[in-house]
Formats: sequence, C-alpha cells, structure tokens
Amino acid sequence: MQECHTGLCLSVYVFTFVLGFPANVLAFYTFCKKVKQKPTPIDILLLNLTISDLLFLAFLPFKMQEVVNDMLWEMPYALCSLSGFVFYMTIYNSTFFLTAVSVERYLGVAFPIRHTLKRRPVYAVAASVFFWIFCFVHLSIVFIVPFINHGDSPNANTSSAAAAAAVQREVCYENFTEAQLKVLLPVRLELCVVLFCIPFLISSFCYINFIRILSRLQHIDRRRRLRAIGMALGTLLVFALCFGPYNLSHVVGYVMWKSPDWRNKALLCSAFNACLDPLIFYFSSSAVRKTVGSLTGGVRSRLNRCASCHMRRASHGGGD
Repeated sequence: MQECHTGLCLSVYVFTFVLGFPANVLAFYTFCKKVKQKPTPIDILLLNLTISDLLFLAFLPFKMQEVVNDMLWEMPYALCSLSGFVFYMTIYNSTFFLTAVSVERYLGVAFPIRHTLKRRPVYAVAASVFFWIFCFVHLSIVFIVPFINHGDSPNANTSSAAAAAAVQREVCYENFTEAQLKVLLPVRLELCVVLFCIPFLISSFCYINFIRILSRLQHIDRRRRLRAIGMALGTLLVFALCFGPYNLSHVVGYVMWKSPDWRNKALLCSAFNACLDPLIFYFSSSAVRKTVGSLTGGVRSRLNRCASCHMRRASHGGGD
C-alpha cells in the first residue's frame, strides 16, 4: 500500500483547502461578473480553470479523511471512484486550461492585429467544452479499473478473486491485480504524454516566445512588461513543479510495473496547484486585481472605523 505521512499530507491538503477555496470563490465571482458584462476568450478560459479548481477543492475533504484513516477507505466505496475521478480529472483539466491561456497570450503579442480581428469568445467556449469532454473520457479509466477481472486468467478461483476484491475495497484505488495493471499502467503513461508532456511543451514554446517578444517591445510600460514576464515564468514554474512529479510517477510506474510508493507524495504537488492558480489569476486579469483591491480596501476601512470607534469609547471612558 502506498504511504503518505499523515502530518505532511494532511497539512498540505488543509493548507490548500483553507487558502485555495476562498481565493477561487473570489476569482469565480470576478470572472462570472466579467464574462457576463463583456466576455473575452482569456476570461472564459480562466473561469473554467476556476471551476475546475473549485470542483477539485470540493472533493479534497475525501482525501483528508483518507489520510486521517492511514490511507484506509472507510466511506462507501462508490465515493472512492467518484472522488478519484474528479480529483484526477480536474488536475489534468488545469494543464489544458493553463496551456490554452499561454496560447492566447502568445498570439496576442505575436500577431496582435490578426489575433484581435479573429478573437471570438465562442472559440474559447468550444475549446473549454472539448477540454472537459477529453479529460472526462480519458479519466473514465478510474471507473473502469475496479471492474477488470481480479484473476490473472479466466479460470481464476472465484473465492480468491472475491478475497482480492475485498482487500481492494479496504483502500481506495490501490492494491491492483496483475490484470488491472496491464490496463492501468499503459493508460497512465499515455496520460503523462498526452495530458502533461504535450501541453507543457506547448506552454513552454508560447511563454518563451511571449517573453522574447515582450523584451523587445520598448513602448510598453516597464512595470507592466516585467509583471507580464514574471507571470509567464511563474506559470511555467507552477506547471513544472505542480504537475511534473505526479506525471513522473506514471513513467516510473510503467518502467517498474507497479505504482511507486511515493506516488501519493507526488500528488501533493498537484493538489497544491489549486491555491497557486489564484496567483496566476491575479497577475493575468486586471479584473481580479481590481476585486482584490476593493475587497482589501473595504476591510481596511472597516478596521479603521472600528479602531476609531474604540478610541472614542476609550476617550469618553477616560473623561468619566
């Protein structure tokens, strides 16, 4: 059975949930408002990325409960497949939407006039629908694997197969049989190539050229240019650090022909992405920065009013 140090895993999951949920709710509100007023392709893509993160965070408590129970699954087993499916699907959804944002930003600086003329929100909507369906179909393997024959051959003993199934249900999506590994490990390798490596290469190409073009544009405000370059570098770094280790576990698992013991720890990096995406939203969207600014300004004014109110009360009390 895979191991996940309770203190480490629980700390990462709780920190991700506590920090990521309100930040993504704020981003969701901002993008919904902006798309309703004047939809742009990048806002539609970021809205879908936010929805994906919120869906991920909504099912994160199942992972927390699993860690608390020492990686034993004590909830209804149907929730194992459902939570695993949502967990993994939203991770790969994020790679697609981050890649689409990189393409949108690159086209905006590389072909500004042509891209502006052909820029249509409907293209972003179509791309978003495709990403959701594509990830849904690929990650349906999570539902399929438990139904694969538990025996290594059609003549496998029924009682031993039943015993294997019972052991599997004590944990969630682990302790695979040889028959299941023959299907699962090649699919994981394909997920790594198609849903991580290709999007990462596209994002790298787009952001490297994005930075190269911006560096040559002197008419853009220096502060704005540096912020855009920092956003590009930060996004690539988040992409590599958050999704790289987990997808590397697919390659190692295929070579070793078993799930690596450190796979759950690699998954922590992907989980942490849900609270890093709002930082990308902040640097990518002026609407998010405006919402954050108005929110912090409102909190600051309330604190000032409370402080002045307490000072007046203290002065009146001193006068008595």
